[in-house]
Amino acid sequence: MLSLPTHITGILPARWGSTRFPGKPLHLLAGKPLIQHVWERCKECTTLDSLYIATDDDRIREAAQRFGAQVVMTRSDHPTGTDRIAEAIKTIPEATHIINIQGDEPLIDPALIDELANTLAHDSSLPMVTAANPFTDEATQHDVNVVKVVLDRQGNALYFSRSPLPYLRNRPAGLVLYRHKGIYGYRRDFLETFITWPPSLLEQAESLEQLRALENGARIQVIITEDDSIGLDTPEQAAIIEALLQKFPTHNTQH
Repeated sequence: MLSLPTHITGILPARWGSTRFPGKPLHLLAGKPLIQHVWERCKECTTLDSLYIATDDDRIREAAQRFGAQVVMTRSDHPTGTDRIAEAIKTIPEATHIINIQGDEPLIDPALIDELANTLAHDSSLPMVTAANPFTDEATQHDVNVVKVVLDRQGNALYFSRSPLPYLRNRPAGLVLYRHKGIYGYRRDFLETFITWPPSLLEQAESLEQLRALENGARIQVIITEDDSIGLDTPEQAAIIEALLQKFPTHNTQH
């Protein structure tokens, strides 16, 4: 049997109704909506065969279409971005691998997206991939908005938590503490299976959807990166991220 050609699709889930920051995708940073900054970073990738914004809001759809993005409309009742993406790919039958790029990370490194895509596409046994970077400020280990991850010897995730992870009863030489980056890649068949599983107990306890995959025995490979860019979680962070954006060269959007 001939294998189907690989088609890697990048999807940016974007919803209006953020609890901490309603309307966040259209918040202006340096004269552009937040979601446009993320989309322009993704357009710099070399591995994505297609790129979409998945939203449930007509205001986001209209703005995205104005700056040239392809948009997929989804229901408004999805509990997670992964569930939203799973609905979106029903309209993208050619997609064999999907990269879930958070719509609130305007500083995301396109090279990291490409690395996740290449890792996923070249290992047919790998259902899911994500990324982490070494902590540069260990004080944030106690910030519940910063997700931590611990790995096995092969670089696969053992657990994700909002709590400090691991608990440092001792500090053995060589131990590195990792901050999880909210970017994911999935094989299409795995994503379609993932959404048939009900939200798991640990997922509900920590409010971390990737724990649903671990609780069901799936392997998640973690790409280690030096990219320590932050996302826009609260209105108070907007000025910080806007200042960082000013340091980047103008994005190349001529694609």
